[in-house]
Amino acid sequence: MTPATTPAPAPAPAPPGGPAALTLDDFLDRYAGAYVEVIDGVVQEVPMPQPLHGAICLNTAIYVGGFIKQNGLGVVCSNDTFVVIRRDPLRVRGADVVYWSKAKAPDGVPATGMITAAPDLCVEVVSPTNTWTEVFTKVGEYLGIGVPAVLVLDPDTLTASVYRDRPGTPQQVFNHGDTLTLPDVLPGFAVQVKKFFE
Repeated sequence: MTPATTPAPAPAPAPPGGPAALTLDDFLDRYAGAYVEVIDGVVQEVPMPQPLHGAICLNTAIYVGGFIKQNGLGVVCSNDTFVVIRRDPLRVRGADVVYWSKAKAPDGVPATGMITAAPDLCVEVVSPTNTWTEVFTKVGEYLGIGVPAVLVLDPDTLTASVYRDRPGTPQQVFNHGDTLTLPDVLPGFAVQVKKFFE
């Protein structure tokens, strides 16, 4: 899949008796920078993160993002960066931290628009406002579009769980005192799980 910022297609025709379907370009024009996701064409507000959530996201950006930047591996973004799950009906999720390799984002971070290729890694931090059904739905959606690994950080249990897109591969749980590695996505990366929660 070739990464690209989204070109402006013609507006979607209005279905009989209803409004025009929300396109990716319409969504970006109206909601860029907003705390929202799109579920089957319906824009839904996402609660603003609480301080603990923000601190864990920052630590993730420091450790995971720092490794990616130091090694020139690609693009890393945070703050609910949009990830396109599908276009019809439109489904766009906001991931807490996202990594695209240079192969998927050879031009780096676009000034406008978004990277439409499936990321190499998505990170979700569990918030008090999340249900586990919501978390696992997002994990499944990321894996379903070809994201090789999804990292879920849980401040209640102080664990890091890795889910992979390979059938039959079980969830891998790293406890507070363990060292997290992601050899299939970030060879050479290693960090103590407790660092995410400090």
